[in-house]
Amino acid sequence: MIMKRILALIFAFATTLSARAQVQRMVCDETCRTEYQKEEQLQPTAAPGYAVVSPVGFSNVEMIRQAPRLETLDGKTIAVVGVSFMTHITHPEIKRLILKNYPKAKVILLDEIGFSGPYPAPGVKRKQNEEFKAKLQRMGVDAVISGNGGCGLCTPKETGSAITAEYLGIPAVVIAGPGFSDQARYTARNNGVPVMRVAEYPGAFAADSEETLLKNTREILWPQIVKALTAPLTVEEIAAAATVKGDIRDDVFYGTLEEIDDYFKKQNWTDGLPIIPPTFEKVSEYLKYTPYRYDETVAVLPIAHRNTTAWHVAVNAVMSGCKPEYMPILIALTKGLGDGNFRRTLASTHAWSPYCWLNGPVARQLRIDSGQGQINEAANAAIGRFMNLALMNLCGYYVKQDRMGTFGYLMPWCLVEDEAACQRVGWKPYHVRQGFSANESVITLGSTLLWGNNMAPSTTDPVKVMQLLAWDISERAQFALGSGRQFTFRTVMMTEPVAAILAQKYKSPDALERVLITESRRPLKERAFANYYANPGSRKDGGEHSLKQYTAHLGRVEEAAVTRTPAWYDSEATEIKTVPTMQHGMTAFLITGDNARNKVQTMPGGGYASVALELPRNWDELMQELGYASLKNYYLR
Repeated sequence: MIMKRILALIFAFATTLSARAQVQRMVCDETCRTEYQKEEQLQPTAAPGYAVVSPVGFSNVEMIRQAPRLETLDGKTIAVVGVSFMTHITHPEIKRLILKNYPKAKVILLDEIGFSGPYPAPGVKRKQNEEFKAKLQRMGVDAVISGNGGCGLCTPKETGSAITAEYLGIPAVVIAGPGFSDQARYTARNNGVPVMRVAEYPGAFAADSEETLLKNTREILWPQIVKALTAPLTVEEIAAAATVKGDIRDDVFYGTLEEIDDYFKKQNWTDGLPIIPPTFEKVSEYLKYTPYRYDETVAVLPIAHRNTTAWHVAVNAVMSGCKPEYMPILIALTKGLGDGNFRRTLASTHAWSPYCWLNGPVARQLRIDSGQGQINEAANAAIGRFMNLALMNLCGYYVKQDRMGTFGYLMPWCLVEDEAACQRVGWKPYHVRQGFSANESVITLGSTLLWGNNMAPSTTDPVKVMQLLAWDISERAQFALGSGRQFTFRTVMMTEPVAAILAQKYKSPDALERVLITESRRPLKERAFANYYANPGSRKDGGEHSLKQYTAHLGRVEEAAVTRTPAWYDSEATEIKTVPTMQHGMTAFLITGDNARNKVQTMPGGGYASVALELPRNWDELMQELGYASLKNYYLR
């Protein structure tokens, strides 16, 4: 420990790059190496070693001091709130148990007080949260029970009510399933509540019968709820949320490649694949390719609300194997990670996989691929790897903790739109349709529920190709069978030969979208059956009579209409009742991929975030040193 204090003093006086480099070499000597090895209980080795820095930013959220838990629930006003996963069965039973065991208590249910929804980011006010907060105070609530957390999106939503209560000094407990207890705790911690008590339900709420739900509520949830609200917070619980801050450039470990990999895995700083060691010198080299200072904030990123600087972006860039000249792409990508339109779905159990695509001359200059097999090219794959690491280290999303995909996630990938092909076809590229100039470089972030399963039109009739696309779109809805929301975002990738056929009749992607909105419809009966029996939330199971009633209800809500039977349906009826599956502005059409093949691929997913790249003033000079031609050589007229 004495040695580490001496080293810390040395770092504090290292104020110039040359001095800092000298200190770095001192850190890497055998004495310091031995200190690290003692601390990590590693055996000395003759292999080359590296001193590495941390890829994680510091949270901007200060932890609150929580109020003491209640001595008893008797005589207290208790709010039992939440809308997710069978609350219509569990919550009335919780009310009954409270009044049975504590006759002087008062119970307020959801219909009287509402709920918070996801807790807003620091400095942000949400009407629903403010109204819930006001009602908690006005009704004199002494404790809050919120649930049920049974999916990656609903758990933060239900935890929001408990966080709101704790900020007001009201003890709270969240009800969650086994895979979501930690998510509730970390959601609270990311929002400044160091200890969030959780009552864990023993299984999947929607998979249990009403009898089992009631039995588990009485025998398993109830004792946990009482303890959570009345047992004093322990020193150990509070200490687990403590954080230590320092200089973002400080070395955090010294070791061989294998030892560094092991250490980063233990710290949850890597996705499990080998990394490039982020040394001080290597990270510093990357900062030449951005106009940002090393300590300048790029974004404060949810869900951990971490202050992400250019330094942190560069550290993760090194780890992922990206080249230094990719920094403008990675800075813009990092900004996009904080956009709610993009990240809203990332925690879901349905596993929206994030990805991105590039438009503009920088992608062409840096030879980021737009052709056959593009996402497997080294440059594209490295940018995808950066996105994966950034979600963890910069945003605070961790698989099994905050990214709750039931079967896991694909590795993110990077696409590039073929803008030369767009010119040949006569369509404007995506970023121009979004209001950017043609020679502006832009990255767009998106997410998808599906990769692969592409379609190859075998006709040169543009109307038939459009109908095939309409059929594909109506099938590629949110979740399997289209059982989720009626409308979803979609990215439709097509190769140049397909786009050229469509462009004969549809002179722009907007013109194509308009006709697809009309043609991409789904029979109401099909839609209702899927949404009823494969509903992603609470179970329905009401039988055929209830399904018939639900179909009529859904028809009204989703604006069903009697329309011409879609061309691809084998039906003698010329008209059937259908619902629309597309809305204006929710579909991105991209011309990309192998231009020697006729392919279309529809990917339903989440929303988009587009961010323009920022280049340093001496970009051309830097590129010339690396052997690239001037950026203007890659402009398209």
